Amino acid sequence: MNEALEAIKQSILEGEKKLTDSKSVYEFKKSFLDSKNGKIGQLMKEMKNIPKEDRAAYGKGVNELKEWATNVFASVEEKIKAKELELRYKAEKIDVTMPAKEIHTGNLHPITQMRNQLIDVFSSMGFEVYEGAEIENDYYNFTALNTPKDHPARDMQDTFYLSPEFLLRTQTSAGQIHVMEDRKPPIKIISPGKVFRSDDDATHSPMFTQMEGLVVDENITLCDLQGMLDVFVQKIYGEGTVTRLRPSYFPFTEPSVEVDCSCFECGGKGCKFCKGTGWIEILGAGIVNKKVLENCGIDSEKYSGLAFGIGIERTAMLKYGINNIKLLFESDLRVLKQLDD
Repeated sequence: MNEALEAIKQSILEGEKKLTDSKSVYEFKKSFLDSKNGKIGQLMKEMKNIPKEDRAAYGKGVNELKEWATNVFASVEEKIKAKELELRYKAEKIDVTMPAKEIHTGNLHPITQMRNQLIDVFSSMGFEVYEGAEIENDYYNFTALNTPKDHPARDMQDTFYLSPEFLLRTQTSAGQIHVMEDRKPPIKIISPGKVFRSDDDATHSPMFTQMEGLVVDENITLCDLQGMLDVFVQKIYGEGTVTRLRPSYFPFTEPSVEVDCSCFECGGKGCKFCKGTGWIEILGAGIVNKKVLENCGIDSEKYSGLAFGIGIERTAMLKYGINNIKLLFESDLRVLKQLDD
């Protein structure tokens, strides 16, 4: 019996030297002191096999071993916990003299910022937002907008056709037709979204963002158009900025105009930014062609309309002084973090 107790004691003494953390202490302690499966617990179960005259001495020896082991493990646990606490304090130590880590906050992409600004400007003038589909059929993208079959805009080099009938919309003007077919005047909507054209250089991209504006009501004139656009340029480019209208041609408006705004860099005096003219071209617009109104079932004798198309990338490039549209698509954080309104 004494040899068995001594063997267990030696096992504990040798094993406790190898313990390194609280988990290993718990498992090692359980292997000896667990009442069911522990080695010392198993000794107590052998009591029934001990002769009656030896049971008292046997029980005393096992209890003394159990008490001794309990004290040993308590001492080991205390040392291990103290060591772990020291390591934890060391790991969590904070040097208050060190500079704080710089945290960079993100910002919306400049195209998204400009889109939101434009929506805010025109919403304040009573415009509703209409989201159109990026895939259109030939009728809505061309025919209903008074673009005949032989018009250059239908050429494959300008338009991405998906089939003879369907294509990636080349302009958000297609949304005008859907709205005018579904609603009766008065109509006042803007339609922002991606458009696609086979064009690629420093100021053009095969995919870009456009915002179409449409107003249909009685007695709509170019004066209404210019008044709205004056508010737009003043909100985006600053107070004092004004617009001028130049004759142009679009199949879906008559008359059609190119819209310039006074140079917001030099105040219209002439500088490098405006190429000495004092004016910057910003968008195309006009009075909705009567044929377009009639294609949508609107009485062109009673109602008239105005329409304008704003290139959101171009508007952003002018406002932020960007000379290459690709800078807006390359996701270079050195560029994007500078463009935050």
